[in-house]
Amino acid sequence: MSDQNPVFIPGPTNIPDRLRRAMMVQTQDHRAPDFVETFAPVLEKSKRVFGTTQGTVITFPASGTGGWEAAISNTLSPGDKVLIARYGMFSHRWIDLCQRHGLDVEVIETPWGQGAPAARFEERLTADKEHAIKAVLVTHNETATGVKSDIAAVRAAMDAANHPALLLVDAVSSLASMPFEMDQWGVDICVSGSQKGFMLATGMAILAVSPKALAAMESAKLHRTFFDFRDMMKANATGGFPYTPPLQLIYGLRESLAMLEEEGLENVYARHTHLAEGVRQAVRAWGLRLVAESPDLYSDTVSAIYVPEGFDSNALTDHAFHRYGVSFGIGLGEMNGKAFRIGHLGSLTEPMVLSGLATIEMAMADLGYPIRLGSGLAAAQEHFRSAHSIPSQSAA
Repeated sequence: MSDQNPVFIPGPTNIPDRLRRAMMVQTQDHRAPDFVETFAPVLEKSKRVFGTTQGTVITFPASGTGGWEAAISNTLSPGDKVLIARYGMFSHRWIDLCQRHGLDVEVIETPWGQGAPAARFEERLTADKEHAIKAVLVTHNETATGVKSDIAAVRAAMDAANHPALLLVDAVSSLASMPFEMDQWGVDICVSGSQKGFMLATGMAILAVSPKALAAMESAKLHRTFFDFRDMMKANATGGFPYTPPLQLIYGLRESLAMLEEEGLENVYARHTHLAEGVRQAVRAWGLRLVAESPDLYSDTVSAIYVPEGFDSNALTDHAFHRYGVSFGIGLGEMNGKAFRIGHLGSLTEPMVLSGLATIEMAMADLGYPIRLGSGLAAAQEHFRSAHSIPSQSAA
């Protein structure tokens, strides 16, 4: 597969050359004074992407899964009850992680294609008169189904129930691509990673932690060593790191934040909506159906698309890779064999999206899908051409 071809998976995303160059640095002394001058501003500037002025940004050398583990191990104790809905592969994996840590996990089973069930959360939290539930866990953007959940509605449900549980949110595939308002939504920990909206290599878990979550840390009894907030915050206070940091990713994050600021976060979000709608127009023109059940649930970073009855989505993504050298997202969990995914986040422009749509359209035609070659591409082109205000295309 040519490394000139963009990927259309929902992460890791395409890395702009500017960020590749920023990460291409020689080994440096992370105990030296100049590291402090580099690292401290990165933590501070990251807050704007999370939508927080009150939260503390904490990073670990890990993927988003490490961020999940850090979130629960620093705020909860063995046997604590947590409430979570299962509506996709990543909410399922968070459930599994909590169970392995000895938490009492109450699961609200929710059809895949729907989002976090705020009304059912409110009902369960209202019934919890003893406040046994210590945390509510929500996946903001379910990457397996292309579903965006309403975090503000979950917070409203918690407030209506007058419940003091923590609100922990996985924003790995949404942060820096879709609006996130940590303070406004009352989120206590937001978990993200370097390899999606930040357009970097995998290897850095990036969290924002509220004062309430930091207070919970004092009584939490789950074991943590590598992921201990206290160790990291103590070192960060003087601009340092408690162990060897991912220096290249820190330099990359500094440059990524500069790129996001230059484009403007509102323009970044508008660009993602614009590109995502082009993909959705193509899906409609093909006569196919999104997994997300209604427009209010549509993700602006990934579209999961059902294949017609009798077709195997894995065969489609395999063919696109082997014949055309382009990667698309496979179906995960309940979507395995039933749906493929088009990632449209990070470093993407209209022409790049069109190349992906043209490629998957050719792959579908090769395999005998009941589509008209060129129909989806033309629909996306019309959308892009008719847009009244074209968002910045400078992300690449």
